Amino acid sequence: MAKNEILSEIKKAEENARNIVDDAAKNKSERITDARAEAREIVKQAEIDAHESAKRSLKSAEATIKEEKLKIIDDSEGDAKAIVEKAQANVDRAGDHLISEFERAIHA
Repeated sequence: MAKNEILSEIKKAEENARNIVDDAAKNKSERITDARAEAREIVKQAEIDAHESAKRSLKSAEATIKEEKLKIIDDSEGDAKAIVEKAQANVDRAGDHLISEFERAIHA
């Protein structure tokens, strides 16, 4: 092979290698861009999922609190009725006691 042919083949090989490297760099850049876009979408979806999960948890907690509140109110109403009944019995006994003390004082 002549010197010119060898140089020409070397230049072609160098150009071919340069094209391969350029294509690889372009491909790498495109893949990185695509990966970043995909990562943004994944993060966005994760935020949406987390928000929805938090809403469900909050709703569940609110329902639990409401049930406990109603139970406490029901229990308190029962306790209040028992206290009122006991107080009424004490009022009746106190009234009876006052009357008997008054009658004793009158008859004394």
